[in-house]
Amino acid sequence: MVFMGDRATLLETGRFVQRHARNAADEIIEAVGAVDAAVDTTAETDAENETETETEARHRRAAEHGDVASMSALGALLLRRGDLDGAEPYLRAATAEGDRAAANNLGVLLHQRGYADEAAGWWRVAAVAGSAPAAHALGRHHRERGDEPAAEYWLRQAAEQGHALGAYALADLLEHRSDVGAERWLRAAAEQGHREAAFRLALALERRATETTRGPHETGTRLRVPGTRAIVPSGAPATGTAVPGQPAGEGAGATAEAEQWFRQAAARGHRRAALHLGAILEHRGELKEAGRWYLSSAKEGEAKAACALGFLLRDAGDEESAAAWWLRAAQDGDGNAANALGALHAARGEQQTAERWYRAAMDAGDVNGAYNLGLLCAAQDRIPQAEQWYRRAAYAGHREAANALAVLLLQAGDANGAEPWFSKAAEAGSVDAAFNLGILHAGRDDDRTALVWYERAAAAGHTEAALQVGIAALRDGDERTAERHLRCAAGGGSAEAAFRLASVLDARRPEPGPAVLGAPREEKSECEEWYERAAQQGHRRAQVRVGMLAAGRGDLAEADRWYREAAEAGSRNGAFNLGLLLAREGSEREAALWWTRAARAGHGRAALRLALLAARRGELTEGRRWCDRAVELGPAEVAERAARLSEALHQELTA
Repeated sequence: MVFMGDRATLLETGRFVQRHARNAADEIIEAVGAVDAAVDTTAETDAENETETETEARHRRAAEHGDVASMSALGALLLRRGDLDGAEPYLRAATAEGDRAAANNLGVLLHQRGYADEAAGWWRVAAVAGSAPAAHALGRHHRERGDEPAAEYWLRQAAEQGHALGAYALADLLEHRSDVGAERWLRAAAEQGHREAAFRLALALERRATETTRGPHETGTRLRVPGTRAIVPSGAPATGTAVPGQPAGEGAGATAEAEQWFRQAAARGHRRAALHLGAILEHRGELKEAGRWYLSSAKEGEAKAACALGFLLRDAGDEESAAAWWLRAAQDGDGNAANALGALHAARGEQQTAERWYRAAMDAGDVNGAYNLGLLCAAQDRIPQAEQWYRRAAYAGHREAANALAVLLLQAGDANGAEPWFSKAAEAGSVDAAFNLGILHAGRDDDRTALVWYERAAAAGHTEAALQVGIAALRDGDERTAERHLRCAAGGGSAEAAFRLASVLDARRPEPGPAVLGAPREEKSECEEWYERAAQQGHRRAQVRVGMLAAGRGDLAEADRWYREAAEAGSRNGAFNLGLLLAREGSEREAALWWTRAARAGHGRAALRLALLAARRGELTEGRRWCDRAVELGPAEVAERAARLSEALHQELTA
């Protein structure tokens, strides 16, 4: 039997794929039982502008006169239309004359009728004659039957002839077997315009880039760590979307190529590729373009894209539009969007509506819903219900819920019950739980174990844990380690760490030499900058120290500002130093007011100053009262001076 060439077949197939790409490509690619993609149509119309009815009439006339190409083309046309009874005689007649496209399409027709084995026979005939679509269909047939070697053989035949669907199906088979050759065929299919292949190739490249950057055994992403000072659960509702990272170095090339393939697949209407592309652009800060791709994906029904678009809109200040997209995504079953709606309503004080959405998230399989319900109940002091929801989320593997549950148990006095949950959360990667374990062991005076957990949390970026490690290193005399951790903690926003770091740097400064008249004012040292950072955060001891440094360089207005801020916040040293500054400037009455505040707060030197002031005024009884207070408060040198002054005042009174 001699088979005719099928140039027209390829052209007709291309038209078919174009017509159905928008709404059927995913189904054709993914559903193994789908056969439309295997249709191998015949002759291209001589008049491109004629209607389908005119084309059909022309082919019928030619077929009636025995034209084999028209028989094949007419059979393919009727097959596409779903007229199997009308198509079959034409396809059988053309097949009998050796038309391989007709043999392939007869196989498609028989497959649709349920005669899979007979269909495979005709596909084999066409494939042996060189039909790539038939080889593809035959390969899929064998894979459905579990005969992978035969499937690979025929799919490879199709792929090597440049058949995009064959290349994709071969890649899928090889990938299923973890064969490294899968990427080659994904790339071949993608280069021919196969959008699912482009998407999967991009995923493979992105995965490789990520493994290159962080190592093959690392998983997950680092948490955003709240700066807690005590054992507390992370209090922010879980609503955020995960965004793919942007690896650097060796993996950067693969990442850039992955982005190109995501872009190509998205441009062809692949909604998940558009979602991934939007996430990459959002991570890079290109929010406008990211929003366009999210919108494109969301309009095609991708719930995750609708959810991500909602977060973009919220961050841009358009809360109402964000809520509309979250609602759309939540109604499509996206738990993350339901959580976002819950958080939105909770922030508005609409607790019942928030609870309803958190429950919807939980019903959608998002364990964050249970965790957020726990947070909601805890905020309303519904502790038993909070514990119930935390426990439910914790048993499902939610690490922050495990941490929150442990906090509740600890607050209820059940330290033994809390510790296993802290450990479980910490081992799962909860930085807060690791820090809380440190606090738990420190409370038991087990400083060594506490330090182990603090170091673990500090290594993950926990600000307060880094502070505790720094303090421990200072206590052990390891100033270099202390400085490194204090810098981390201070950079993370810890005022106490900034103050302690400044103190370490301050201790290294040489003693200032005598002031030289007319010398230029020195630039602020690093230690002073750290003092100021802590002072600006309300750290009272830092405010006093900044005031002292300002006074030392003659900036009395600056010194007054910082002393006054510290004093008004309750610092007795700030009040005392402010009094000294005011007295030096002649404002003795106001100075006395600040010394009185400092002395009443337990400042011995302030009490002595008040005693001296009273003595100069001749208020001897008042002076002795403040002397007694100074003796009581100390320190020793102040107590000694106050005792001598008190004796002198006594002699004056009794003279």
